[in-house]
Amino acid sequence: MKSPRPRKRFGQHFLHDPSIIARIVAAIDPRPDERMVEIGPGRGALTEALLARIPRLEAIEIDRDLAGELRARFDSRLSVTEADVLDVDFTSLRGDGGPLRIVGNLPYNISTPLLFHLLAHRTAIRDMHFMLQKEVVDRMASAPGPKAYGRLTVMLAPHVAVERLFSVAAGAFRPPPKVESAVVRLVPLTSPPFDIGEPQRFERVVRAAFAQRRKTLRNALKGLVDEATFARLGIDPGARAERLTPAQFAALAR
Repeated sequence: MKSPRPRKRFGQHFLHDPSIIARIVAAIDPRPDERMVEIGPGRGALTEALLARIPRLEAIEIDRDLAGELRARFDSRLSVTEADVLDVDFTSLRGDGGPLRIVGNLPYNISTPLLFHLLAHRTAIRDMHFMLQKEVVDRMASAPGPKAYGRLTVMLAPHVAVERLFSVAAGAFRPPPKVESAVVRLVPLTSPPFDIGEPQRFERVVRAAFAQRRKTLRNALKGLVDEATFARLGIDPGARAERLTPAQFAALAR
């Protein structure tokens, strides 16, 4: 049977480089007794390598044709859920079992929304290993100051430890994407490194601060943070958002 062609609307770029697949599996280091979930297995290149190390794997695949091909190829060792991963309740998926280890070559067109979706289920997750657009990984792992530092960096900081692992050239995929990729490890934190206060307010402050990056904090946060709060916290209201640490954003929000 002919393999399904990559579908542009799903952002499909299939990983095929054996050396990159081996590096990803080595970084994950899966154990037979762990609950592993693969997002977007595609044609099963990483799936096959994982199943060489563990007896069973769960997968979430939106493409019905690929889901059928995967079931036929891997039989009962692979449990495939046909769904949009943004609709999956990972807390319910964990159930009464151990925490989930999640891995995936994520479609670039949904990577940021998916990261925020997974954050909402972080108590059900042990760790995550993802292939993402290099630019997104740079944003996730950035320190304050550079252009890469932004809303995504700050929103992840209270909840997960971010470790950039290695870059991946476009030639590792079929068809090759127009951007470089990178592999990242995310580990949910058991205790936040700082208090964000009310989560919705923290998100509003961070979103407003980075909405127009050229604005000073005084102008960007007008109506959310007053001059007295800036003074009390020792934060310069004339600075721009990329100069503040995540902990300082949390202090402003509180």
